Amino acid sequence: MKIADLNQLKISTLLPSPKGVALALLEACRQENVSINEITKLIQTDPALAGRLIQRANATKQTTRAISSIAEAVSRVGLNTVKQLAMGFSLIDQYSKGPNKGFNYQEFWSHSLLMAIAMQELNKSTQVSSSEDLFSCGLMMRIGCLALASIYPEQYSELIQKQSPDIPLSQLEQQHLKTDHNELTAAMLINFGFPNIFVEPIYYHEVPDESGFSEGSRPHQILHQLYLAKQIADFALTKESERNQRISGLLLLGGKIGLDTETFGNFIDQIIGEWHTWGKILKITAQEQLPSFHKMMSAAAPRPEDATNAASLRILLVEDDPTNLILSMELLSNVLGHTVYTANNGQQALALAMEVLPHIVITDWMMPIMNGLELTKSLRATEWGQNLYVIMLTSIEDEEEVIKAFNAGVDDYVTKPINIKAFRARLRAAWHYRQLQEAWEQDREQLKRFAAELAVTNRKLEYYALTDMLTELPNRRSGMETLSETWSVANRTGQLMAVMLIDIDHFKKINDNYGHSIGDKVLKEVSAIIRKTARKGDTFCRMGGEEFLVVCQLGNTDVKSSIFFAERLRHQISQQQIKIGEVHIQITISIGVAFKEAGIKNEDHLVNAADKALYAAKNAGRNRIYLSLKDKLLAAPASTEKIDPSADKTK
Repeated sequence: MKIADLNQLKISTLLPSPKGVALALLEACRQENVSINEITKLIQTDPALAGRLIQRANATKQTTRAISSIAEAVSRVGLNTVKQLAMGFSLIDQYSKGPNKGFNYQEFWSHSLLMAIAMQELNKSTQVSSSEDLFSCGLMMRIGCLALASIYPEQYSELIQKQSPDIPLSQLEQQHLKTDHNELTAAMLINFGFPNIFVEPIYYHEVPDESGFSEGSRPHQILHQLYLAKQIADFALTKESERNQRISGLLLLGGKIGLDTETFGNFIDQIIGEWHTWGKILKITAQEQLPSFHKMMSAAAPRPEDATNAASLRILLVEDDPTNLILSMELLSNVLGHTVYTANNGQQALALAMEVLPHIVITDWMMPIMNGLELTKSLRATEWGQNLYVIMLTSIEDEEEVIKAFNAGVDDYVTKPINIKAFRARLRAAWHYRQLQEAWEQDREQLKRFAAELAVTNRKLEYYALTDMLTELPNRRSGMETLSETWSVANRTGQLMAVMLIDIDHFKKINDNYGHSIGDKVLKEVSAIIRKTARKGDTFCRMGGEEFLVVCQLGNTDVKSSIFFAERLRHQISQQQIKIGEVHIQITISIGVAFKEAGIKNEDHLVNAADKALYAAKNAGRNRIYLSLKDKLLAAPASTEKIDPSADKTK
């Protein structure tokens, strides 16, 4: 991540920065001992900020009663969120307009507000962080654009005009200003005190594939949530013609997070509704009320061709009278412009219909060999003939005969001699029927595709629900299910079992010194060693953070086998030097082991015993194994005496 140097900007005093109460809050929150009472007093001096904060607290949490106290609002959303919201609201008030004529300040904040609300709504499904923090991230994630517009008003106006899908704005900024809005955003957010876990994803939100974050990691999830939020904001603020072109791409992104078309449409409508509500609170001019997402989808769908143009229709004309055949063919082909195939009787027509697959069959009633009714019944008996539109030519207008024709499967009839105006109307009805039929077939195919995609998505969701995406080990939920099953089996059979809790020593220092991406790779390396070292019958999972759980089915094996296994695992990891690029990291682990003993009441009690043993190993200096035996915490002999790690042959 490349960070702009704010001190090197010659006119850095022009950078957007909070003023007044917001600045005082920023300074106050940097003090370690600041109290909620002090923060409340500061906010009370700015009635507008106080009102917005209370509205925010009421809008983001489900409460039994409305919050009306500033102190309660601060307590509810937290000091960090108060600081971030105060900065955002302060900047909106100060920079709702500016000197840069080519920069639309109102549209910028409207777009930022949309991203903030989208982040908040997305988090209801993902729960990747607090909704309040993600709201602030969305609101501030493109603050670098505002900064460049303030520092370089004339140059930036020209760059905005030059940007295109082929030449992104960031590329032009680097060429002409030697920095870009993402670098500047990251620098400003760090200066404002935003946590690095948010700053890194914000930096890459336009090009998520370049981040290098491990799939499933928290930064990876936040990054893709930011990317989707920006796509939603771009969609809502773009022109109607361009908006229609973005719908399919949005639906695809929605599908990737498990939202079907109906749910995603409601999701977009919810964001737009919140956008207008917050626009009024913050006095941001939002675009006129958009139609519902489902209406926009319908408007973007391809329209049927004009009903007067039916040249694409294939018509099978069946007539045994040569004169009527020639006249009807002339009318259909030369006057109305259809593609016409002809037959002299029903039998010949049936064979021809199977070859050309017409859209419409126009058949005389009375014919030799096979009449019109017999032809209709034969066509309807086939699967492909079910969808044909059949018009009967007849000189009989008897009501009973007409009913007989409809019962045989005829869709419409025309009396002889043919009236051109009436015939044209009948054909137009047939054309509409055909269009509706094609639309239905397309919908059916689309439903099939959606059903197939949904089945794949459900399988993926089931996999994701039980898998830690970073390490590809089973996750906590899967591990606890396995533990419960193993406990039940051990209860029924009287066999032995054990659990081990494994924790990477000093993992926080790895993240702090090398960054989260290196920390993620360390977790993956350790997971691979656990997977490779585990014995047959052992199951393992990532509990969260740097902690792992191993469930051991011992059967009638001596409990020492588990201690030997734990020592072999500890020894192997301590001897492994993890190389990531030019970085070489030596790591160790601490392990707590607990056995199913008479005093252990249930599987939760067993895990708690292992957890106490793990803490004892940590407190004893780390890189060691502790056992929980008969309510006592003991250092494992194998971790203090020299043993052969290969001595445990249980596989």
